[in-house]
Amino acid sequence: MLKLENVTGGYVNIPVLKNISFEVADGELVGLIGLNGAGKSTTINEIIGLLTPYQGTITIDDLSLSQGQAQYRKKIGFIPETPSLYEELTLREHIETVAMAYDIPIEEAMARAEELLAIFRLSDKLDWFPINFSKGMKQKVMIICAFIVDPSLFIVDEPFLGLDPLAISDLTTLLAQEKAKGKSILMSTHVLDSAEKMCDRFVILHQGEVRASGTLADLQQAFGDSTASLSDIYMALTKEA
Repeated sequence: MLKLENVTGGYVNIPVLKNISFEVADGELVGLIGLNGAGKSTTINEIIGLLTPYQGTITIDDLSLSQGQAQYRKKIGFIPETPSLYEELTLREHIETVAMAYDIPIEEAMARAEELLAIFRLSDKLDWFPINFSKGMKQKVMIICAFIVDPSLFIVDEPFLGLDPLAISDLTTLLAQEKAKGKSILMSTHVLDSAEKMCDRFVILHQGEVRASGTLADLQQAFGDSTASLSDIYMALTKEA
């Protein structure tokens, strides 16, 4: 379980988040929704430890970053919006590097990766360097590296950008499988039609605050429209802003 309690934070002298609280339970997929600048990326950076909250607490399975950095980070599988690969490493070496970083035997990591490589049609690309990959292929590498960690919490930031329709379907299926295993998933996305179908609950950020949270029915009640889609609610926020 991921839990944020009364988190205020941001960058040096630039506060972004204002006393936000929400949680992602085991076996739950929560959508993090908001306009550009609402605080979604800052929230993710606070969770993964790139930023330190001014106040409040963030825990994964009741463990905070300050209680054990290595153990905390091993609980997270992060798929960023923009792929970030080492240009001098092959795909195989990326998998081996992740294995070493997470204390996973390399043979075990490669075994975990085998099915994922097949799913994303990269089995014959293990000796390729990132310069040979398209943006979508790079994103698939990031997905594979996150999944072989076998984390408690997946954080997925705009996962569908750059992916072809088949890869989007494959990722959607994989996330559903991980959720069924009891993994927690926090997904930030602007693809609201997909989010509405995939997510169990939503957290809507607006100007660094939690504007509303809950199921689609809860959000419809909060915005006073029992027939509104997630896209309708998002547009209502835009007009409010």
